[in-house]
Amino acid sequence: MTFDFDQVFDRHNTGSTKWSRYPADVLPMWVADMDFAAPPMIIQALQKRLEHPMVGYSVAQDDLREAIVADLWNKYAWRVEPQELIFLPGVESGFNMALKALVQAPQNVVVQVPNYPPLRHAPGHWGLNKVELNFDAQADGTYTTPLDTLNQSLQGGGALLLSNPHNPLGKAFPRAELQAIADICLEHDAWIISDEIHAELCFDGRQHIPMATLSPQVAQRTITLMSASKAYNIAGLKTSFMIIQDRHLREKVNHARCGMVDSVNPLGMEATRIAYSEAAPWLAELKVYLQGNRDYLAEAVHTRLPGITMNLPQSTYLAWLDCTALGLDDPQQFFLEQAKVGLRLRRWLQAVRSPELRLPKVAAGGRHSADGAQFAPSQGLISACRGEQARSYKYRAIWSAASLHRQGNDFHQVELGKGFRQTR
Repeated sequence: MTFDFDQVFDRHNTGSTKWSRYPADVLPMWVADMDFAAPPMIIQALQKRLEHPMVGYSVAQDDLREAIVADLWNKYAWRVEPQELIFLPGVESGFNMALKALVQAPQNVVVQVPNYPPLRHAPGHWGLNKVELNFDAQADGTYTTPLDTLNQSLQGGGALLLSNPHNPLGKAFPRAELQAIADICLEHDAWIISDEIHAELCFDGRQHIPMATLSPQVAQRTITLMSASKAYNIAGLKTSFMIIQDRHLREKVNHARCGMVDSVNPLGMEATRIAYSEAAPWLAELKVYLQGNRDYLAEAVHTRLPGITMNLPQSTYLAWLDCTALGLDDPQQFFLEQAKVGLRLRRWLQAVRSPELRLPKVAAGGRHSADGAQFAPSQGLISACRGEQARSYKYRAIWSAASLHRQGNDFHQVELGKGFRQTR
């Protein structure tokens, strides 16, 4: 590989959210934040930008808009005009703005579950009725949208909050399913608010399909949210954008900032410009590396962890470990105390419906059905450690989890970017 994804960086005492949550002896795998260095061309561009000593309030320049427009065309054959982009400090503010602007009680907001907390909680910020729509788990390890239930839930309009690709299931929606979802939304004049922040992280040759590319009619009712933050590992620079192709809709949503959504910082905009204009070779190698980590994890779960199963993620760097048969009362606490691995407590997730996998449906405050982590650290994070740290890191991600077959568990999510393959 041209780029070094094995190099270890100590992120303690850097203000990292991921590495600040737990004590230093815990391996954090709970949030979608990769442990790779940002692309070198982005770091170099930021260093050059900082040679100019002014970092005041900033607005997106034409070269940034043109870089995004070109990237959308090159990746998805999606023709977007520069003025159709609205820049924001994060996708979370974007889908909240869209809900505020477009949905009125008693209309429903449909959220497919499981899903990540900000998206699930957004309707409640505006007093809107939320309908949580469980995926159907199929015998082949994929998940599908229950279209009849979606159709019933959108009677009277409202909105669908879509995560595409899906976090945390790692589902890359096929075109036919997206089209069926869009047809239902159009039939009921419902809005589609599509969080596509993981768009560039699809595996096995899959190609992400933006919802708004299905047809001009779908585009007229779709608010798309994107960012370079996940794929290029620059989330801390707080830069994202909405794509709204209908002018009147764009003005209406942008007006919903309501004094709560500020401008974007200049370093984040510069990093985004370089990501979309210069970092494609880095991204291509990253995806190969992540897919290797995913495949290694899947093999390790299958061969070393009796009682635990894993469906192969189609996208993102998140994976579910189904530990239902193991029966731990508090799986997150078990991993934390016994394995020293910090996973994400999943009380905010709903289990998918499955004819074979009897995953419990969990409400907030109830028995947890899942913990979360990611598989996006370097191999070197584990393999390059020494002494006690080496013993600690090397066994936590895979070996210590194997002890679960003696203790039991429920349903977990892991991050594909730590050093799984070097633990062989």
